[in-house]
Amino acid sequence: MTPRQPSAQATAWNAGLYDSKHSFVWERGADLIELLKPAFGERILDLGCGTGHLTANIAESGAHVVGIDSSPEMIREAREHYPAIEFRIADARDFSFEEPFDAAFSNAALHWIKEAERVVQCLGKALKPGGRFVAELGGKGNVRELVNAFRRSLETMGYEKDPNPWYFPSVAEYSSLLERYGLEMTFAVLFNRPTLLEDGSNGMRNWINMFAASFLASVPPARNEEFIQNVEHLLRPRLFQDGRWIADYKRLRVIARKSFA
Repeated sequence: MTPRQPSAQATAWNAGLYDSKHSFVWERGADLIELLKPAFGERILDLGCGTGHLTANIAESGAHVVGIDSSPEMIREAREHYPAIEFRIADARDFSFEEPFDAAFSNAALHWIKEAERVVQCLGKALKPGGRFVAELGGKGNVRELVNAFRRSLETMGYEKDPNPWYFPSVAEYSSLLERYGLEMTFAVLFNRPTLLEDGSNGMRNWINMFAASFLASVPPARNEEFIQNVEHLLRPRLFQDGRWIADYKRLRVIARKSFA
């Protein structure tokens, strides 16, 4: 593969904060590997591999795994943790490999890319006929409470821009997109997964700093704390329990296979 550089608008990730305060992202995806069923000798692509923890779990099967991510910070961390695994900086909207893969895997990454059709188009080309795709991403209704609070906080502060960076598809929407590029969905489930955030009362502000940077960037830096406190005030009655914050996650899990035609 000749990796192309990610776009200038790619999110700048804090890999240390991701691993130290948001380990639930990859820990909750560990059982997704059971659906992937990696086998010895297979070539498997981990699309949006982050800091590489699930990539390493897949590699334990004896498969040859390649992890790609648009974040240099995440890839740097992944290489430090797992130097024996191949990690590349690449844009999921624009990648290609000379040798196709038996399977592709993705956890908690694809909802960050609004140009979902470009991702699936690349994915279809990267898989062998009969190759499988196993993924989990935010589904329709994911973090609805949080997004509503972000928008209300911006409005209260006098800002009307909606910088929502996410793509949360329904089952039908994603199935149609996959089929457009020769991938037949064989399994799909959209489910609620309320998720306890780490670090007690700091959990929501950590989550905002990690995942909602586009909303924070909509206000001057001097008003970031005001924005966060507004959000916490709005969410506290519903999403703060026993000293901990809960994120209203709703996830979409899919399995698809590339057609032989």
